[in-house]
Amino acid sequence: MSDSIMLEKAKDFAVEIVTVCRSIKETKRESVMTNQLIRSGTSVGANIHESKYGQGTADFISKMQIALKECYESEYWLELLNRTRFLEDEKYKELQNLCGSIRCMLISSINTTKANNEKSK
Repeated sequence: MSDSIMLEKAKDFAVEIVTVCRSIKETKRESVMTNQLIRSGTSVGANIHESKYGQGTADFISKMQIALKECYESEYWLELLNRTRFLEDEKYKELQNLCGSIRCMLISSINTTKANNEKSK
C-alpha cells in the first residue's frame, strides 16, 4: 500500500477526530479525553508526513513507529469515550475501523522497510 494512501487515510481520520471531538465538547461538555484524542489522532498523519522527509531509513522507521504508537493511543481514547457514553457506538466503530486500517498499513510499512533494510546490508 502506498504511503500516499496511508497519509490520506490518516488525514481523513484526523478530520473525523477533530469534528467528533468538537461536537462532544459543544454538546456534552467533555474536554479532558477529547483533547487527548485530538492530540493523538492528528499526530498519526503528522508523523507519517514527516517520515517522508526523514534522514535515512532509521529516521523513517522511527517516525512511522511514533505514528503507530499514536494510533494505539487514539484507539484507547476512542474506547474510553465510547465506554463513558460520550461517543455513540456507530461512530465509535467507524473511527475504530479507520484507525485499525491505518494501524495495519503502518505495521506493514514498518515491517517491509525493516526487511528491505536487512537485505541491503
